[in-house]
Amino acid sequence: MANLTFLGATGQVTGSCYLLETDSSRILLDCGLFQGSKATEKQNEADFPFNPATIDAVVLSHAHLDHCGRLPKLVKDGFKGPVFLTKASFPLLELMLMDAVHLQLRDTEWENKRRERAGKPLLEPLYTEADVKALLALRQPIAYGVETQILPELSVAFHEAGHILGSSVVRLQIKDKEHSRTLVFSGDLGNQNAPLLRDPAVLTEADVLLLESTYGDRDHKPLENTLEELRTALAEAAESGGNVIIPAFAVGRTQDLIYWLGKIQRQGGLPQQKIYLDSPMAIGASNIYAEHSHLFNIDDPEFSKVAPNGWQAWLPGLVYSQTAEESMAVNRIAGGVIVIAGSGMCTGGRIRHHLKYNLWRRNAHIIIAGFQAEGTLGRAIVDGKKSHLKILGVDVNVAAKVHTLGALSAHADQSQLLAWASHFKEPKPRLYLIHGEKTATLSLQTCFKRTGWNANIPHVGEKIIV
Repeated sequence: MANLTFLGATGQVTGSCYLLETDSSRILLDCGLFQGSKATEKQNEADFPFNPATIDAVVLSHAHLDHCGRLPKLVKDGFKGPVFLTKASFPLLELMLMDAVHLQLRDTEWENKRRERAGKPLLEPLYTEADVKALLALRQPIAYGVETQILPELSVAFHEAGHILGSSVVRLQIKDKEHSRTLVFSGDLGNQNAPLLRDPAVLTEADVLLLESTYGDRDHKPLENTLEELRTALAEAAESGGNVIIPAFAVGRTQDLIYWLGKIQRQGGLPQQKIYLDSPMAIGASNIYAEHSHLFNIDDPEFSKVAPNGWQAWLPGLVYSQTAEESMAVNRIAGGVIVIAGSGMCTGGRIRHHLKYNLWRRNAHIIIAGFQAEGTLGRAIVDGKKSHLKILGVDVNVAAKVHTLGALSAHADQSQLLAWASHFKEPKPRLYLIHGEKTATLSLQTCFKRTGWNANIPHVGEKIIV
C-alpha cells in the first residue's frame, strides 16, 4: 500500500510538493518555493511536516523555483538522497538555485541592516550557497522516456511536458508484493502555441492522476490575435516615444519572447532598434537552451537556419545587460527601447527598477506575458485596481498602458488540459486537481464533471491511498 500527501501547490499555484510513502520508501515529488504575498512566502520558513532525513529521494518535474526552490532547505534540514531529474533540467537547476540564493542572501543582508538600526532581531537566510552546492551534488539525470528503478518499489519515467526546457510529466510505477500501481504527475503542462518546445507527451494509463490547473478557468486568446496585440503595443510605444517593459520568467518565457520578437522583426513590425535582456539568469538560461536545441520542435525553417549562430543572430539589436552598471544605464533610457527583465511576477530582480522608472510614464507600455499569482506586484498591475503602487519603497503612479498577452503563457489552457487528460483510457484514473487558484480549479472540476469524470480538489495535508 502507498500513501500520497498533498503538501503544496494545493489550492494555490506555488509551493509544489507531494509526499509519496510506500511500505519501504518515502519520496518527494517536487519541493518548491511558495511565492506571492508576504503571508504566502512566510510558509517557506516553516519546518517541513516530515523529517527530511527520512526522505529516500526527490523526483523533480522541472527547474522552476515554485517546483525546486526549497530543495536546498531540504538538504540543510537533513536530506541526503538522490534528486532525479531530466538531463536538460540538470544545468537549469544550478542556474536557478544559485541565482535564488544570491538574491536571498542580498535581501537578507539588506533587511538585517534595517533591523539592526531598529534594534530588532536579525533574520537567518532560508539557506546558503553551501546548501545549494550540497543539493546540486545529489542530482541524477535521466533521459526522457527511460523507465528507471530508483528504489526497490519505485520506478520513474520522465515524458516531455512542453512547459520549459527539461520539463516533464512524471510517471511513477509503484510495485509491492500484492500489486502494481501507476501514478502520473502532470507537472506543468505546456501551451501548444509555444514556438520552441514539443507538445506535452500523451499518456494513456494511470491509476491516479495529479493534474495542474493553473489556467483551468479560461482558454488563451488565439495566438495570432495575441501577436497582433504585441505588434500594436510595439507600434504605439514607438509612436509615443515610450519604452516597452516586459517582465519575463528567465527560463522559457524569455526565450519564447526573443523568438517572437525576431519573427516580428523579420516581418517588418518591430520599430525598436534595441532590445535589452537585462537579466544575467535569463542570459544564462538562453545559453542553456541553445545547447539543447535538439529538444526543440522547430516548424520555422528560417529560425532553424539562423538559431545555431545564437539568439543575437536571430534578433539583431538584442543586447545582453549583465552587470549592475549596465542595468542602471538602461534605466536612464527614457524611451524607444524594449526591456525584458525578471522576475516574471515582478516580485524581485531588476524588473522592479524598470517599473519604478517607467510605470509612471504615460507613453510607456507594460507587457504582461505570463501568469501573475495573487499577492504579487505583477498581479496588482494586471488587476489595475490601484492608481499608485509601492515599488522599492517609492510610491509610483500607474500611468503606463498595460497589455496582457495570454496566448504567450507557458501553461496549457482549459481546453488543452481537458484534451490532454482525455487520452487516458477507461477505467479513468482517480483525478486530483492541483497547482491552481480556487476559481481555476473549481471551473476545471465542473468541466470534468460534464464529461462524467469526477475530479477531486484536495486540501493541504490531505492523504490519499494510491
